[in-house]
Parts: sequence; C-alpha cells; structure tokens
Amino acid sequence: MSGTKAEDSAQAPTPSRGVGAVIVTYRPDVAALAALIERVRPQVAHLAIVDNASRDAALDALLTRHADDAGIEVLRRQDNLGLAAALNLGIERVRAARCDAVLLLDQDSLPAPDMVTQLAAALVSLRASRRAAAVGPAYRDARTGVAAPFVRIGFPLNRKLHADDAAAVEADFLITSGCLIALDALEAIGPMDARLFIDNVDMEWSFRARARGWRLYGIGAAAMEHRLGDAHRRLPLLGAVAVHGPVRLYYMMRNRVFLYRLPHTPRVWVAQDLPRLCLKLAIFGLLLAPRRANLRAMLRGLADGLRGRLGPYPHT
Repeated sequence: MSGTKAEDSAQAPTPSRGVGAVIVTYRPDVAALAALIERVRPQVAHLAIVDNASRDAALDALLTRHADDAGIEVLRRQDNLGLAAALNLGIERVRAARCDAVLLLDQDSLPAPDMVTQLAAALVSLRASRRAAAVGPAYRDARTGVAAPFVRIGFPLNRKLHADDAAAVEADFLITSGCLIALDALEAIGPMDARLFIDNVDMEWSFRARARGWRLYGIGAAAMEHRLGDAHRRLPLLGAVAVHGPVRLYYMMRNRVFLYRLPHTPRVWVAQDLPRLCLKLAIFGLLLAPRRANLRAMLRGLADGLRGRLGPYPHT
C-alpha cells in the first residue's frame, strides 16, 4: 500500500483560524449530539449547526444553550431542506466566518480529540505538492467496532485500503462525516447536489471532484466513530447487514440509479455497483421486514431515479 507522510501540525489551520465545521441535524439522539458538539467545538474556529425542522424539547434546550456560545452558530429550519442543502447552508456560514477549510459532520459521529488537527495537518502537507481537495478520517462503526476501509474503485471488486497511523492513502470517495474540504477546492468543484436530498451526496461530490482533476485522501492518524444504518441484522451467508427503513431505501435506490446516469460517475463503478443494488433489492424486498413497504419504496425509487425525479420523498 502506498502512503504519504502527514506533516507536523505546525502548518495546519488552528482553532483560532482556518477550520470551520458544519453539523446537520434531523431528529438526533440529543445525548450523542451534545457529545459531538463538546468534542468538536474546541477543535475548530467556527461551528455551524443546521437543524432540519426537528421537533424535540431536549434538542431545543441543547441548541438554545449553545446559540449564545462564541464561535457557534445555530440555524433552525422550519422545513426539512435535506442533508445536501443544509450542508451547503452551513458551508456558506463557515465561508462567511473567513475559514480556509470546512469539516462536515453527521449528527451520529464522534471525532477523536485530535481528529481535526490530524486532518488539517495532512491537508496542508498534501496540498504542497498535490491537487488535494479533501481528506477524511479512518472511522469505525460505533455499533460493531469494525474499521471501514478507504476505497479505490475497481472491477469486479474494489480495492479496500487501511492507512497506517503515519500515512495518507488516495481514495476515490470520502464519506460526508469527517470530510475536511479546502474551501478554494469546494469553490472550484461546486456545492453538494441539493437535488439528491439525502444519500449518495458524498459519493456524487467525490466523483465530481475526481472528474475535475482533484484528489481525495484518507488519513490513518485521524480517527472517528460513526454509526451506520438504523440497526444491524445477521443473515446466513451475508453476515451483518445494516438495516434501513423504507424511506431511506427509496433514496438509496433513486439516487444510486441517478448517479449511474451522470457523466462524471466512473463507468467501472456503475458496472460493479449494479449487482450490489440488485442484492439490496432482494434482501430488503424478500428477507427483511417490512418486506412489502421496503419493496414498494425501492421500486418507486428506481422509477424516480430513471425519470430523474429528485428532491424530497414523495409522500403522495
């Protein structure tokens, strides 16, 4: 596995300038969100929290408490913008705070105390010699403890890479949570695609960045916990499967098919992902309850993806 040494953090953006963060919330676990805010706030110069129309007294109390904190900006939406548009809104607030880079975070992630320092140092070092747009941490599933690899797309199988503590590995995409993006690169590549609403937002942006000549890196020394799926079920021959509800399955199917049609999506990824989509259709439509609701949502998602009908889930 090839690697690049991450330089000392002396050149990195520091909490006094440099890095701003965006957390998007929607009906969060309030205790987990409180832990995330406490963990990330000392690591960044500015924190924008964008809430997508959650209705919860405990959340109201938490966000009200932080609304007057120096360096924290709370934006409460009366409507659900979706993940992508909310990220874009938060990014603009970070840009207005005159930061150099933006850290994107999901509500159910927990960065290590030095994650931002490690990411920022690596980004500065990589950009000295490479056209690096973004870096991401090595993360573990908070439920299973399993470390997720960084991925290079291939056919018939992807290459799954684990960076050691001193290395950066090039990846073809980075997940949203923990992704640190240089704002000048984001300006050149463009914002998150709000039409997707949720799901595959990170993959679409990563593919677009790569198609425009930018590079993405995973940083082994930067650590984060992240929760995947609503729950896990063990199935014969398949092992642990992350379980999602029908609405989330709709977005997964719709946005996946829509990505297949985009000119900047790698054709090799389409070829090797299509069987995975079919397997997901079979698992959730035939094996995991509520099978009928799952199947109906997924088929509707496939149809809407083929038609290019995007935006929020159609409730009618």
